[in-house]
Amino acid sequence: MNNLFRVTAVSFLAIAVLAGCTTGKRDEQQPAVSNDESNGSQTAVSMPWVATKNTTRITTSDPADAAVLVSRTLWTAVTEQNRPASIILTDVENWQIAAASTDLIHHPSNGPLLYVTKDGIPNSTLDEIKRLKPMGAKENNGVQVVLVGSIAPSIVDQLKELNFKIDHIEGDVPAAIAQVIDDYYAKVAGKMPMSIVVGSMEQPEFTLPAVNWIAHMSEPLLYVTKDGIPEPTAKALQKRGGKANIYLLGPDSVISSKVEEELKAYGTVTRIAGKDAFENAVAFAKFKDAATQFGWGITTPGHNLSLVSKESTMLAIAAAPFAHLGKHAPLIITERDRIPDSVMKYVMGLQPKFQQSPAEGPYNHAWLTGDLNTLSEKIQSQIDDMLEISPASGSNPHAGH
Repeated sequence: MNNLFRVTAVSFLAIAVLAGCTTGKRDEQQPAVSNDESNGSQTAVSMPWVATKNTTRITTSDPADAAVLVSRTLWTAVTEQNRPASIILTDVENWQIAAASTDLIHHPSNGPLLYVTKDGIPNSTLDEIKRLKPMGAKENNGVQVVLVGSIAPSIVDQLKELNFKIDHIEGDVPAAIAQVIDDYYAKVAGKMPMSIVVGSMEQPEFTLPAVNWIAHMSEPLLYVTKDGIPEPTAKALQKRGGKANIYLLGPDSVISSKVEEELKAYGTVTRIAGKDAFENAVAFAKFKDAATQFGWGITTPGHNLSLVSKESTMLAIAAAPFAHLGKHAPLIITERDRIPDSVMKYVMGLQPKFQQSPAEGPYNHAWLTGDLNTLSEKIQSQIDDMLEISPASGSNPHAGH
């Protein structure tokens, strides 16, 4: 293990104690916790996080475990102030439903999205639910767990045995589930958002940037195909009375100009796009509608980013809460072992510059989700370098201060 990944046991012990539990599945990059039974102290600890000065990596590529680690990072659950109101549970096998479900991360749920399988609740997920002890959303009749999608009855029974108050948004048709989530959130929040993200339910890499925004703000995600508007999506848009602010995510090779024209019957349509998934995510991170305040509009230093590789669909959704709490982060998509030129140009444009001392700030940060098989060590090192504060003069950033 080289210098990037040399972290002392003391550092990781502090993190493990703060988080309050151990991880679920582990591999050779995540050594198990070992207890010294003679004095009860931990003598070796797992490595769920790997940090550099400007980055933090969630070191698993298992989506269920990644969702748990994201939750542990953001909700320490030590006091009521840092416990969630509700937890969202959805199927790890259905990306469209999981992506639309991230709209429920926002208040009043203020809680993570965790994954279940067709067969049950993974042990690490169940342990996390117990650790969090969701308080119940006051605005939602005290609901503690929101199930979304086709969830096995045995899972519902298991949660009821734990005395959780549950809501279940049932179904397995993505566009229809997205419509119901839109209605559900509007009812709980007491108002219907007039801005909507419309994304492809066929090409996830172009739709994924939406999940961080809808986890951060109240707007929903609705689905279209390349050449058509599903009936549930049309019904959701009709409720806005022709005054919807529709933000269409992706180029016309993903969502056709025909669909764009048809969407204009429901309100104002603005397409946000890049020619590939990398440029598309950057375009969404940079976009801001001054009239509606929709969009990140991140074009200056002093911000946070969340990075996943192009193939990591369920990891990207698991990491959506990084946009909700802490250093709110838009999603940036990269390759496994190479930073695309469009991403590199964007990140370099965010690099802070100091006049006299790097203590002036501001500072950047990035979350990376995935182990070394998903995002290489080289990627983390390069992102760390590009986010580092540097002298405005262009001289050596580590000299003279």
